[in-house]
Amino acid sequence: MKRLLKIYLEKPEFAGVALLVILAAVFQWRSDGVFLSADNVRGILGILPEVGLVAVGVTLLMICGEFDLSVGSVFALMPMSVAILLGDGVPFWPAVAAGLAVCALIGFVNGAVTVRFAIPSFITTLGMLFIARSLTVVISGGFPPLLPDDIPAWVFTQFIGPNDLFRMSFVWFAGLAALVAALLSLTNFGNWVKATGGFVDAAASMGIPVRRVKIACFMLCSMLAGLAGLIQVLRLGSPLPSIGEGLELQAVAAAVIGGAALTGGIGTVFGAIVGALLIRIIDNGLVLSQVDANWFKFAIGLLTILAVVANAWLRRTARRIKLEG
Repeated sequence: MKRLLKIYLEKPEFAGVALLVILAAVFQWRSDGVFLSADNVRGILGILPEVGLVAVGVTLLMICGEFDLSVGSVFALMPMSVAILLGDGVPFWPAVAAGLAVCALIGFVNGAVTVRFAIPSFITTLGMLFIARSLTVVISGGFPPLLPDDIPAWVFTQFIGPNDLFRMSFVWFAGLAALVAALLSLTNFGNWVKATGGFVDAAASMGIPVRRVKIACFMLCSMLAGLAGLIQVLRLGSPLPSIGEGLELQAVAAAVIGGAALTGGIGTVFGAIVGALLIRIIDNGLVLSQVDANWFKFAIGLLTILAVVANAWLRRTARRIKLEG
């Protein structure tokens, strides 16, 4: 028992992996073998980067001890900005760079307001959620602009790999996730992020620039959300102002299901990926199992609550075992 508890506390994302395997087996059985077919797996992996990138950014910020509820709106604002610039004749890559700069600015404002005035990031980013969504609708003029036909959308949307199993967006997702994971585990900045989220006063007393660390995490979170929105828009072919609504809650759910602690200091990129994959599998599996799609949000909500309760109970149990030992 103690050994299993130690493994879970060191790698909480393993519980998500176990649930992933169980759900895959159940949905494979319920769908008469369709769930794990090449076509269905291709569909799941094709849209995973759009949720996964947001979940990775939100997890990074949660490890730092903060939240960002504006990622769903940034998810829509970034590609809308790119589309407007493309319509004005700006080349594709400069337009993408400008869109990412908009995301970085939003992240900077979120972080600067939060740390400067010592207010909960929940409030700051809730306000930015409305601001960014409103800006998206305003600059669109109420109608989604048309994307030019000559943009290199294939860089994000083309299918590659054996039997065209992956989209190029999956390669971007895997690469960026690996970079964030390396940032967390192999650099001083990663140690600063964990220390800031674990105990900010102690981190500050050690000379860690906690304010700059938090602002940097806010900026990275917003930029990952914006890039995810661009990937979805290029896949769909139209920058709708309404995309990303509710995505911020799915991203937080993915982070928590993947083992990130609400109190900060604990979490991994791998856990965020597992959580995002679980959300996509539940969504897809319910449809293939011919279950009413309205149960999707119920399932995600229940899973999130169970993950938080399980994490809290296991950590209390671990502390009690240590005291008794």
